[in-house]
Amino acid sequence: MKAMTSKTVLLISLVLGVVMSLSLMTWGWRQLNTPMQLSEPKIIELSAGRPLLKVLDELHREDVIQQTLPLKIWIRLTVDGQHLHAGEYRLTPGMTPLEMLSIIEQNQLVTYSTTFVEGINFKELRQQLAQAPKLRHDTEGWSNDTIMSRLGAEGVHPEGQFFPDTYVYRKGASDLDIMRLAYERMQSVLNHAWAERDDTLPLKSAYEALILASIVEKETGVPRERGEIAGVFIRRLQRGMRLQTDPTVIYGMGEAYEGHIRRSDLRRKTPYNTYRINGLPPTPIAMPGQAAIEAAVHPQPGDSLYFVARGDGSHVFSATLAEHNQAVRQFQLQRRDDYRSSPAPNPAPKSTSPVDDPAEVNKESQ
Repeated sequence: MKAMTSKTVLLISLVLGVVMSLSLMTWGWRQLNTPMQLSEPKIIELSAGRPLLKVLDELHREDVIQQTLPLKIWIRLTVDGQHLHAGEYRLTPGMTPLEMLSIIEQNQLVTYSTTFVEGINFKELRQQLAQAPKLRHDTEGWSNDTIMSRLGAEGVHPEGQFFPDTYVYRKGASDLDIMRLAYERMQSVLNHAWAERDDTLPLKSAYEALILASIVEKETGVPRERGEIAGVFIRRLQRGMRLQTDPTVIYGMGEAYEGHIRRSDLRRKTPYNTYRINGLPPTPIAMPGQAAIEAAVHPQPGDSLYFVARGDGSHVFSATLAEHNQAVRQFQLQRRDDYRSSPAPNPAPKSTSPVDDPAEVNKESQ
């Protein structure tokens, strides 16, 4: 009878133990899959000084996670020993603790982006990177020469050497990293375009094509005109005519440019004043996009040698000086109230914070 009683007690104890274990497992699983208390997205950061378990304790103190024990046990069983990447992770409303752990295990770090638009110059590029959030500003105080040297392009002028695009990065990335990506992308795009260039171009190198592309980029934002504008400049170069393009004058004026060009500016000889120098200026004047580069190496055939702004952003092209002068009288001497020589500019996109899906005043030619 006593033996039966002992067996019964043992059986009851085992049953109770199993029931309690199942209850604890059920409770723990429920905690792991219960949405965290978030009314808006929240960014957490892992680092050497803030390991995952410490972050969990902080989330518990903030009442984001009600119970940390189940998650800590789960981490010990499934994650312990794995290398977790330091950086920022975004928690979103409705996310469960297990889902949080999943994005951390999968290295789904928060990313940011900065967009370089076509036509900006290197000074503007540096200013934009200086304002980019969560970026490490290693190049602050560096000279342009130092930057190019660190990019492996010692002695290369930086203007036009960086490809306009959206670049994605994570917190702590260096501004030099972004420059390197943009520089390497431009070399790739330019070299490919140069290899496929038209045979009759009066250009001696890919660099000259880059210079021409930068002028095309600054002369118009109307896509359909790029090839024709490039054609005008190519024909002028072939005939020994000066390019006479205002964006080069503006670039050569530097800080002295105040929004308009005077006749005295056109007469002043600078390395970039294409009213006074023959051929191309010594360097690009801006950051050309791929369409402008393609236009420079595949100019549109034709006989036009001149163009003048209509005032709505587009241009009138002429083959003779007489036709051009007539167009100047029509569109320049009697300007419309809302006259502009190029399309209304789009504001340069600001650096954004954060993103979800990473993807690693011009005037007319005379």
